Amino acid sequence: MAMRRFYNEIKGLRVKELPDHIKPMLSVDYAKKAVERGLENYHAKYIQTSSIDPLLHVCFGGMIFSYLVALPEERRHLEHAKHAKEQGH
Repeated sequence: MAMRRFYNEIKGLRVKELPDHIKPMLSVDYAKKAVERGLENYHAKYIQTSSIDPLLHVCFGGMIFSYLVALPEERRHLEHAKHAKEQGH
């Protein structure tokens, strides 16, 4: 939805006007405010309503994070096994 809103904002702009429109969005203050707004929306949507979803977000996020951390080692292991199989060991 954010991409759609951004696209609709820039759709009517001329190419010369685009940098002036985008430049304020690339500042640190804008990023901080966007993160703060997102956290406030998350709090209002899930925390204040006593939803179980934050627990699920933590569980699934932890699973994805652990998978991504272990992925390079698993790829090395599979590459080593493939190389050993090619060598006949």
